[in-house]
Parts: sequence; C-alpha cells; structure tokens
Amino acid sequence: MIALEKVRQRAESDAKTYGYYLHPDPEFLQNLLEGLKSNEDRHGYPACPCRLASGNLEIDRDIICPCDYRDPDVAEYGACYCGLYVKKDVAEGKSPVPVVPERRPVEKQIRSYTPTTQATAEKKTENAAVEKPLEIKKKLWYCRQCGYVVYREDQPYVCPICKAKREMFSEIALQTMAKG
Repeated sequence: MIALEKVRQRAESDAKTYGYYLHPDPEFLQNLLEGLKSNEDRHGYPACPCRLASGNLEIDRDIICPCDYRDPDVAEYGACYCGLYVKKDVAEGKSPVPVVPERRPVEKQIRSYTPTTQATAEKKTENAAVEKPLEIKKKLWYCRQCGYVVYREDQPYVCPICKAKREMFSEIALQTMAKG
C-alpha cells in the first residue's frame, strides 16, 4: 500500500512543476488525496478520484492523475475537473473554485462501466450469442512540435513534454509484416 504522504508529495511536486496549486480547502484536498491513494491501492495506478476507474489500465490511461484533461481544464476554467489542481488566483481565494464540466468523452466513460473480464466474454446472452471482450484499438502518435511518441488509443489533449495541443499530434501508420 502506498503512503498518503507520498501521494501528497507527488501531487505537490506535479503542481509545482506545471505552475499549478493544490485545492485551497484542506479537508477537500485531503479527501481527493485519499481517493487517489485508494485508487492506487485498488488498481495499481492513481486513477482520478473524481471518475470511475475500470481497473483496466488501457481503458483508464486517460484518467491516471494527472489526467489528460487537467491542463485544458485548468487553462479554460482555472481548475481541473475534480479540483485537485487549481490556478494561483483560486488557490489564494481571489477567485472561487469553479465548476468544471466533464471533458472525458462519453464513450470512454461508458467503458468504465462495461465489464471486460474473460468470464463476461464467455457468458451467453439471451440470444445465445457470445459476448466479445472490449477491444481497444491503440495507435502510435507523435508530437510534431517536440517528437514525443506515445502508443495509445487516441492522442493526449496536451503533450506532456512541450505542452503542444492535441492538434499537434499525428498518427504514425503501423505496418505489419506477413509471416512467410
């Protein structure tokens, strides 16, 4: 089990690195950090405390804290969706903590509710058809600004290296060679 203090240190370090602050209400912040710890203990990775994690790393990759949506949320609203990371004026009480709308696509939210175990895949439906496990189609993406490369379902909202926007990512076509 991970220590709560380590979760706090990681969040503080990340906030400092990117010029953010942590939520100004100590009790609310404590609840968020406990949620991160709980998710990391349960799933093995720190899924956002404000979203339902499936327990499948590939499905949840976009909501591992700090999530893909944090930077655009903080830039647009002054805080991320759960409020863990905020801008300086919010941290200092000069602006209220904003209500941030959910940016995660509905399709990705639905997958968190969809069972993906082999047992579920083998279970027969009422029509006697066999359910197939959820298939995730990953692609190779690269940032045209700095060259960062990532293998995942879709490109990040913001490049973790140079902070380029999602539009700066291009897909790298993958070719498979036939065995002969």
